[in-house]
Amino acid sequence: MVSKILKVLFFNLFLFSTVVQLRAQDPVFSQFYSSPVQINPAFAGNTLNPFISLQYRNQWPALKAYVTYAATYDQAIPDLNIGTGILLMTDNAGDGIYKTNQVAGFFSYDLQLGNDIHTKIGVEAGYVQSRLNWNKLVFFDQLDPRYGTKDAAGNPNLSGEQRPDNLNQGILDLGAGILAYNHTYYAGMSYKHLTSPDVSYFNKNNKLFVGLPTRITVHAGAQYALGSSYSPSGVFISPNIMYVKQGEFSQINGGAYIGINKFFFGGWYRHSGQNADAIIGLVGFQQDILKIGYSYDFTLSGLSGNSGGSHEVSLTFNFDNTERAKKRQRYRDMQDCFKMFR
Repeated sequence: MVSKILKVLFFNLFLFSTVVQLRAQDPVFSQFYSSPVQINPAFAGNTLNPFISLQYRNQWPALKAYVTYAATYDQAIPDLNIGTGILLMTDNAGDGIYKTNQVAGFFSYDLQLGNDIHTKIGVEAGYVQSRLNWNKLVFFDQLDPRYGTKDAAGNPNLSGEQRPDNLNQGILDLGAGILAYNHTYYAGMSYKHLTSPDVSYFNKNNKLFVGLPTRITVHAGAQYALGSSYSPSGVFISPNIMYVKQGEFSQINGGAYIGINKFFFGGWYRHSGQNADAIIGLVGFQQDILKIGYSYDFTLSGLSGNSGGSHEVSLTFNFDNTERAKKRQRYRDMQDCFKMFR
């Protein structure tokens, strides 16, 4: 009974500290390539025709910690050198204790600086709605060393913690990014939550938190064909690195994506703050417009024996790969380094 109580207490304290800090860390997918507008709005319009991405992530399933769903749509309008897109995302923390829903729109402009150099500038604007289920939280004063969260008669123990007046919050959110690339290399930087919007459930006088911290992402990569010449459907390797910082949280991902005709594989190492976080393995298949990927995060931190790792599945539809699109006069081979993103 004592071990069960300690487990319940630890988990709820972990989730409550997350809520108090108001999700200081945004969801960051391991398969970032499947929906790149999530890391940088300048990626909007990475294809001439519609690009649709569906993603599911279950982080630390043994703890029922975080389940995230995302859907994105974007495409280029080449005559205007712009790209547009939209994102729908929902994040469920603690089996329904804290839920976040987001909708965002993206816009990018592609500026060609030379024969082989492009710069894209992107902006995003959206609305974020969050809800806290106070009744699912467990506090110290609800725990009995003998009966757990109930009394001897089986009735739930009530807490003396003060319940916030408003358990639902809605905010406007803004972001921006820049991306430079040629046929081999790319590098970019993005800023999310530019206005640090207030999503606090508690009175500011408590000084628990002021606003959602700005998320800064710096990322870079390359694409190398493995063969005699470049082929959009051939074999290639794409090493990449990504650094994310939001408030006191930071992480760095480094690894590579390998495409071998219809199959692709990948491996990354993620380091969070002062600790090793996870090793990420990826496997997937691509046929015509359809691309399916599965990745698993093997936890390296102190939670490794209890978390259950992280599972992630992506499903994308790239309509550049239809026969009709390939036959159209405006269709062109993408002479850039973004094969892994399509």
